[in-house]
Amino acid sequence: MNSRQSRVLIIGYGEMGHAMEYLLGDNHLLAIYDIHLPPGMPAIDFESEAARADFVLLCVPTQPIEGLLKCLASVVQPHCICISISKGLDDQGRTPAQIYQQVFAGQRYGFLYGPMISEEIRNGRYAFAQLGCADKKIYDEVHSLFVGSKLYFQQCTDISGISWSVILKNIYAIGFGIADGLKFGDNMRGYLMVTAIEELSEIVQSMGGKPQTPLQLAGLGDLITTATSVGSHHHELGCQLARGELENLTGEGVHTLAMVEKYALFDIVRYPLCNFIADTIKSPRNIVQRVDKYLALRYNN
Repeated sequence: MNSRQSRVLIIGYGEMGHAMEYLLGDNHLLAIYDIHLPPGMPAIDFESEAARADFVLLCVPTQPIEGLLKCLASVVQPHCICISISKGLDDQGRTPAQIYQQVFAGQRYGFLYGPMISEEIRNGRYAFAQLGCADKKIYDEVHSLFVGSKLYFQQCTDISGISWSVILKNIYAIGFGIADGLKFGDNMRGYLMVTAIEELSEIVQSMGGKPQTPLQLAGLGDLITTATSVGSHHHELGCQLARGELENLTGEGVHTLAMVEKYALFDIVRYPLCNFIADTIKSPRNIVQRVDKYLALRYNN
């Protein structure tokens, strides 16, 4: 158990906010901020708690990060570490890491990504992650924060690599949902996993990351979790497409594809599986026939 109690501000009280509360609540002094706190939970003064915090955990979607960081930059103490659990692209097509670099320069921060299903954490099960940060001292301090919990993580200095791995895996998880919804079986899952990792490695390298990073927890580890979990939102999106249900096709993966197209972040046509999933979301008709065509083109059959 960590012998020193830290002051921790958790921003966002959704699934991951609850998970972080479970992991840290017994050992540290927590303050929780959310614009929609549940009844009975007292509101806090955001700036006052941020100024006193040793750690700030951002458990929010990517869209509000820029505004939150601008507020935090003016009040947090120099020793404070801001940890982002946000994954996705904002409406300008930026990763959380890019936003931090642009608006939070000079502050101490890191990115915590990996297989961390909130429900499992809150049921006392193990969770695993990588902490993206260049400074070993930051890693050591964050590691000390979680000592005594069942969250285990390693340092990763390839921040661009883990950022894009954890973002893009949501797209491929939709593909697994499509395959499972159409009952394509275990052989197809094996094909999808290998192909997804191959494409992830190529895309990550094109975005400035290391090609081996997608083989680690923020890539392969989180992909397996997201692509196979019964409660996975992105897996269920794929099942919806397989059933022909076209309403409410929303989520980080869908938004990522829209931003990739809008800002031409990379040439999606170069990555056939990613491109197939994007086309299926746009026009989810005759999926089985299109799968046959996709595979015939890939293997010249």
